[in-house]
Amino acid sequence: MEEVRVGDVYDLIDSIAPFGIQESWDNSGLCVGARDRAVKKITVALDCTADVAREAAEKGSELIVTHHPVIFRAIKKLDLDSVVGTLAGAGLSVICAHTNFDSAVMNRLLCEKLGLTPEGPLAVENGTEMGCVCSCGSIGSRELAERIKNALGNRVVRFNGLNERAKGRENDIRKIAVCSGSGGSFLGEVIAGGCGAFITGDVKHDVFIDAYNEGVVVFDAGHFYTEDIFCEYMCEKLAQSFPGVRVEKASCDRDVVEYLVQGPGL
Repeated sequence: MEEVRVGDVYDLIDSIAPFGIQESWDNSGLCVGARDRAVKKITVALDCTADVAREAAEKGSELIVTHHPVIFRAIKKLDLDSVVGTLAGAGLSVICAHTNFDSAVMNRLLCEKLGLTPEGPLAVENGTEMGCVCSCGSIGSRELAERIKNALGNRVVRFNGLNERAKGRENDIRKIAVCSGSGGSFLGEVIAGGCGAFITGDVKHDVFIDAYNEGVVVFDAGHFYTEDIFCEYMCEKLAQSFPGVRVEKASCDRDVVEYLVQGPGL
């Protein structure tokens, strides 16, 4: 069987989610390593944390594939104890598929996970589609929050109530916008598109307030939970395409944010 190399994995991902469509500020692609390195084992994770880097090195992986770039800002010196230093010292390569994957695959996956059918993009920027708009039968905001929590395994789903003028529509959501990760900046498009609800992550306070005033329910399902679906998809694609390579999700891939939730009567 022909030996698999880092460049082969890069080319496969590029055929699924072309690196050329990534946002100008992004750093998707081969962030660490070289195309000609042989690959027998791949570790997949949403983020290349220090834990993921150590686990991959300890388990003998040659390549890590992540969604978020391990190098996002310019590095002016290499600290050997840093994540990138650990990767370089262990001879590990890292391929990251971020905004290119968001546009090409992620939001469709998220809609499928939520039981929604995309009918079109939420926005188009520089010829690239962003997010999805879905129609559905009438659903209430709390019912939708439960659906999100059950589908994505969230510990917490935040969402805003509606003002007195809009409360009559609280249990009659028929059009839903979806954007994985941090999509609060698309609230204007959500409103313009006549959506009654918007599912995304990392929602800022001002976005909740603007949505409240406009009669739109915004659901903050968490950045991690709206995008960790990347791992299952990528593991399956890599295993199918490279049967001689061992592919596994990092056991330490997790939401690093902790939550203290107030219980009933407290």
